[in-house]
Amino acid sequence: MAAKTKRLFRSKKNKVISGLCGGLGTYFNIDPVIVRLIAVGLVLIAGGGVLLYLIGWIAVPKE
Repeated sequence: MAAKTKRLFRSKKNKVISGLCGGLGTYFNIDPVIVRLIAVGLVLIAGGGVLLYLIGWIAVPKE
């Protein structure tokens, strides 16, 4: 029996801007709000969070 592999997608249902945080939350089985708070924290602390978010938006396919 083949094991089901997990794939990372941008969420259609749990979407605020692009669905990236919703998809990450689903992939790691955590609440997407926590992922969003971490993303906002990265933007406020380092500023590089914006670049990471944009790269993820481009690189991760839609669900």
